[in-house]
Amino acid sequence: MSTAAGRTGAPDPPGSRSSRLHRLMALSGALSDGRDEHEVLRLAGSCVARLGPWRTEAGYLPADGRLVRCPPVASLAADPCAPPDSAGPFLPPGSSATGRALDSQVNRLDGLDGAVRLPGREWSWAFALRGPAGRAGSPPAGYLVVSARRPPGDDDIALLGLLARQTGAALAGAAAHRREREYAAELSRARRDGNAARERLADVESELMYRRSVHDALSGATATGDTEAGIAWTVHRLTGFSAVVEDQFGNLRAWAGPGRPDPYPKPDPGRQEQLILDAIRDARPVYVGHRLTAVARHRGEILGTVSLVDPHGAAGEREEFTLGHACDALALEMAHLRSLAEMELRLRRELVDDLITGTDDESAFARAAAVGHDLHGAQHLVAVGWTGLTADDAFVQAVAGAAAGLGLRALVARRSGRAVLVVQGRPKGEELYLAVSQELGSRAGAIGLGSRCDSPAEIPRSYQEALRALEVRQRSRVPHGATSFDDLGLYRIIGTGDDYREIEGYVREWLGPLLDYDAAHRGDLVRTLSQYFEAGGNYDGAASALGIHRSTLRYRLQRMREIGGHDLSDVETRLNLHVATRVWKVLGGEA
Repeated sequence: MSTAAGRTGAPDPPGSRSSRLHRLMALSGALSDGRDEHEVLRLAGSCVARLGPWRTEAGYLPADGRLVRCPPVASLAADPCAPPDSAGPFLPPGSSATGRALDSQVNRLDGLDGAVRLPGREWSWAFALRGPAGRAGSPPAGYLVVSARRPPGDDDIALLGLLARQTGAALAGAAAHRREREYAAELSRARRDGNAARERLADVESELMYRRSVHDALSGATATGDTEAGIAWTVHRLTGFSAVVEDQFGNLRAWAGPGRPDPYPKPDPGRQEQLILDAIRDARPVYVGHRLTAVARHRGEILGTVSLVDPHGAAGEREEFTLGHACDALALEMAHLRSLAEMELRLRRELVDDLITGTDDESAFARAAAVGHDLHGAQHLVAVGWTGLTADDAFVQAVAGAAAGLGLRALVARRSGRAVLVVQGRPKGEELYLAVSQELGSRAGAIGLGSRCDSPAEIPRSYQEALRALEVRQRSRVPHGATSFDDLGLYRIIGTGDDYREIEGYVREWLGPLLDYDAAHRGDLVRTLSQYFEAGGNYDGAASALGIHRSTLRYRLQRMREIGGHDLSDVETRLNLHVATRVWKVLGGEA
């Protein structure tokens, strides 16, 4: 009895079945304490030698659709519980022939347990590691390759199989924990990304709302009629900075906000040129001095600038956006206005062409009214030509500007190398000539004025008269100035072209000696003769008009008889001399 009791109270031998089961149960707890797959496999491999005279040759885990040999489990020789046979070679991952052969054998098992061949070992077995729900033939969670010098018994194989199942369950749990951790990390990442996305969406929504408010505000500003002032005040309200609108030359068009210089400084051509160069290099607004400036461009043409007065450089992206959008609105509006102006100019030119060639009155009245000109009432045609200048758009605009500066209501066009005006009322020729001269910077030109026309049907006639007056003026001794058809006298019925040589010959025939005398002696005989005839031969009237004494007039008339050899008492002679002096005046002989 004492023997039985002693046998019952004594511990089991290290190699007994109960001892090995106890170790296996302890291993089961260790395998399930949150280790990852590699740690589970290493721990299971290290326990093989504790269960019997076996050793772990290799462990495999799935990766990229195949089984991959893992790093060595651990050195077993240092384990005091391991039997001497446990020590031996271990197959690390690598490209040795034995390792490659083993890898190939394990992968051919297709998820089943099976024998493998290893050099120097009589028995080698690959245990498929499956979880509790794993079935034979299904992809295993890994493999554990065990070898021994002699084939183990059935109980030993069953024990190793139990270890394999426990390891498989632990691997399945570790994989599940890993997936849970990955899912939790992914969920956390998704939440962070979601929060960041919501923040970005809120920022984008806020930015879009701001940009929409800028667009709506500037659209309203351009609809007020005073585009430049409206844009300036809108930019000032949106940004809080004083806003400045200038044309492409640097002239102030509008200012909104405090700090406007008075007087406003004159444009600096160098500054404008540098601004344009900077704008070409950088599409964003640029600082020019203490102003953040953006350029309004349309199809490559610079139409003006919009600036924020920002001496401290405090403007940010929103202010830059507002400035850029303001420039877009300004460019579009200015381009639209320019297009309308060009269309109106084209309509005016076409109307003038039709009026000159002849058109019906009703159509002329309606078309003129459409471009803001009233053809009812007296009209005068004016032809303008300038020496050395081509009648291009700039020339026509200069003539139109001069007429507008005098308060004349006129339709202006270009025809046959000249500027042509249809003017309401009677213009003053010399005033218009001086105004055009100032616009063009040259006095080397002439203006011809046609006589009055009271209906559109008479405009072609007045146009021809204006051309005749212009031609006479340009062929006269003083070719620069203004001449009215009404003042041409005999030239109204004398032809043009080669007839001028005959006319000038006629004047020389009757007045030549007197003209030569006046030129040589700075005399005034021809003018005296002209005034004498204009006074009807009245001595007192002629002397008064000339500002000389009556006796001086008699003396001059006597000198004329002596120099010219003409008898002023002869009726035919008097007529020819009178006509010659009239022509002389028209040709510019008298200022």
